[in-house]
Amino acid sequence: MGRRLLIVLAAALCACSGASASTGRTAGEPLQGQEWWLAHIGADPAAAPGPGVPITVVDSGADPAHPELAGRPNTTFLNDQTVDGAGEYHGTAVASLAAAPVNGVGIVGVYPQAALQIWDASPMPGLGELALAAGIDAAAQHCPGVINLSFSGTSRSAPLEDAILGAEHNGCLVVAAAGNTGNTGNPTTYPAAFPHVLTVGSTDQNDAPAPFTTLAASLDIAAPGVGLVAAVPVSHDASGYSADLDGTSFSAALVSAAAAWVWTVRPTLDATQLFELLRATARDVGVPGFDLATGFGIVDLPHALAAPTPARDPMEPNDDIDQVRPGALFADGRPLLTTAAKPSSRIAGRLDENEDPRDIYRIWVPAHRVVRATVSSGGDAATRVWGPRSAAVGEGIQSRRRDLKGPLIRGTAKGFVAYVEVLLTGRTPSADYVLSVTASRR
Repeated sequence: MGRRLLIVLAAALCACSGASASTGRTAGEPLQGQEWWLAHIGADPAAAPGPGVPITVVDSGADPAHPELAGRPNTTFLNDQTVDGAGEYHGTAVASLAAAPVNGVGIVGVYPQAALQIWDASPMPGLGELALAAGIDAAAQHCPGVINLSFSGTSRSAPLEDAILGAEHNGCLVVAAAGNTGNTGNPTTYPAAFPHVLTVGSTDQNDAPAPFTTLAASLDIAAPGVGLVAAVPVSHDASGYSADLDGTSFSAALVSAAAAWVWTVRPTLDATQLFELLRATARDVGVPGFDLATGFGIVDLPHALAAPTPARDPMEPNDDIDQVRPGALFADGRPLLTTAAKPSSRIAGRLDENEDPRDIYRIWVPAHRVVRATVSSGGDAATRVWGPRSAAVGEGIQSRRRDLKGPLIRGTAKGFVAYVEVLLTGRTPSADYVLSVTASRR
């Protein structure tokens, strides 16, 4: 499995030590009356669509024999599942909160008929970075889809980051738990802090932020994560259910299910539009506007289903040169914005200081031409050109002196590929822009 990381299940603070859910029956599933969180995010499982965009849970193993998963339609176990060990209840709980079916047993998930895929990243005790990356890679073969990552760690793992970028490159939405370090200093946690990851914090029954949520500028939205009831293996609780589960892990599961529901109903969205839609339609709570504890607010499923479609943010992820150059991080890279046949072009995009700090585009510089890049953004974004030998925008000073060209680049006797960077000026935390690239003889 490779190097073991200090990665923990993001529900490590759960108050679930042997607590069993009540078996009192209510209308719907036996425990549905205790699922207070459904109303708080506007989810009516009876109105959910049939299977569509898949949810992939990359977590500890889920119990294939549990009544919420055994025989569940549209359920795929992407590898063998193990549920032995103290923390091995976690994957079952996450999967059930997202997508437990209507079957007359236990709870009902936010999206009960979802296409559900499950990857066990803990065949040995704990979660290993290579097992996690392999699960994300497996999920990325089924994009568009929603990938749920209910774990966190303080080490920035290159294999994990590359796998997430690969999934985003393929068109998936990656949802991650913010982490549960709110009471222990709020260290930066991953994968929550990676760009383009939809990061989820927790709220309680009063819509107040949970004190354990990791406070961070990278937190996007929130969802209930205090006092939840979920399925667990009988080896963890003889009833097959645990109550009073706390943690951003479980909040992420609710958001992943809501995201898959919206994407199934609105299939023309791409991942960047869905990402922006969920943030823009969140129900603001607490301090008006964005805050470090709940992001833009609590996920609001009805609002996300009905709101206008946001603009696309094309060619994401394109935060650095290795993400757009073919044969670097991705075999296909990103297409040229300008070509020999089309030497001038315009493109609209969006920047965010935490989720999308810069955009890089490949351009063609024709022989004996001058290529200029300009950006229209009301002064909130700027642009500069990098030469053909550029490896990264963060390259060393000597390479930077050679490669950074400023607002224009001059062609030579033979055409070549160069790069245009669009970045924030620092005036605002985000910006919409239009980039223009033109080629002229002087």
